[in-house]
Amino acid sequence: MDFNNKLVWVTGASSGIGAALAQRLANKGARLILSARRHEELNKVLHRCKNPERHQIVVLDLSDEQSIID
Repeated sequence: MDFNNKLVWVTGASSGIGAALAQRLANKGARLILSARRHEELNKVLHRCKNPERHQIVVLDLSDEQSIID
């Protein structure tokens, strides 16, 4: 599948499968929105991705409605 210049939003991106998926998609040329509850961990994942300046972090907790509204 061609991910070059596609925008992909990865939830749970701060660790595990989400972090691995983010790195793989970045290597395939995708632009990413990385989301999870832990900003510090998201930032680490962001900087392990190819071309980190192309990606964005959105801190949120999908189980907390207020964090989604803000």
